[in-house]
Amino acid sequence: MNGIEETNSLPPEANSLVNKDVAIDFASAVSAPKSLFNWRDVKERLIYYTLLGCVLISVLTTIGIIVLLLSESFSFFKEVPLRQFLTDTQWTPLSADQHFGIMPLVAGTSIILLGSSIVALPVGLASAIYLSMYADQRVRKVVKPLLEVLAGIPTVVYGYFALTFVTPILKTFIPDLSIFNALSASIVVGIMIIPMVSSLSEDALTSVPRSLKEAGFALGATHHEVATKIVLPAGLSGVIASFILAISRAIGETMIVTLAAGSTPKLTLNPLESIQTMTASIVSISIGDTPQGTIEYKTIFAVGMMLFIITLLINMIGQVITRRFREVYE
Repeated sequence: MNGIEETNSLPPEANSLVNKDVAIDFASAVSAPKSLFNWRDVKERLIYYTLLGCVLISVLTTIGIIVLLLSESFSFFKEVPLRQFLTDTQWTPLSADQHFGIMPLVAGTSIILLGSSIVALPVGLASAIYLSMYADQRVRKVVKPLLEVLAGIPTVVYGYFALTFVTPILKTFIPDLSIFNALSASIVVGIMIIPMVSSLSEDALTSVPRSLKEAGFALGATHHEVATKIVLPAGLSGVIASFILAISRAIGETMIVTLAAGSTPKLTLNPLESIQTMTASIVSISIGDTPQGTIEYKTIFAVGMMLFIITLLINMIGQVITRRFREVYE
């Protein structure tokens, strides 16, 4: 034991030398990758500012659109009173007897919105429930991509589909139906937004914890009861979000309503008649020989501002509803 103690014990001078060597080695070990850490910091900062730039591009683009709409709309309302714009029942900006009432365009847009929602929301939700609760994995892998293919079809193709296929079928049941009508356009717009509803709703329903479904089955509930009374209420916020997104897409649709619904700005809620929506009016004015700076040209921005406000209100209402029904699971 004494021999071991003698070999392990060192004089104080030797201990201090050993401690200095250890400190030097530790300092060199820490300072060796210093350049590597600096390079990593540079890369992190570069990534940070790149991502920040992408966010700023989106924000600045939105701000630019709003500023443009506000400036041009303000110039329009210097010549046309806001009250006349909101209450007049005629929209004839390109005729000799000019009227600038937005109500016919709002009515036409409302018909398309209501009709497409009646078609898309139930069918899309039912498809999502089937894919998330009833379909097996092989069927889901085939059916879901086929549904999403509808979202990739150009809207101009949908417009001609409504005009040359859907309208003739409707005329067999409604002989007095005109070639250009809101009913045909509403049906096809609804078909177009079905994939949006079904895909997003299916993702929301699939994300519901499996334990909730198994608990329902353990209590003796059927597939239908589990789907409608457990899974759907649990994923309701995501379903509502898909509804709002689809509705916003229907409001902004242009080519289908331009080709199938006609270009008759008429204050009516009859889907069998020819109508004109806000987006179709923007197209009809902007593709003509409308000189820049004229009152006719400024109507494009006034209608666009109205469309922007309506879409913004719908999204704000959707966010409030989504927060109200949001469920958080751990």
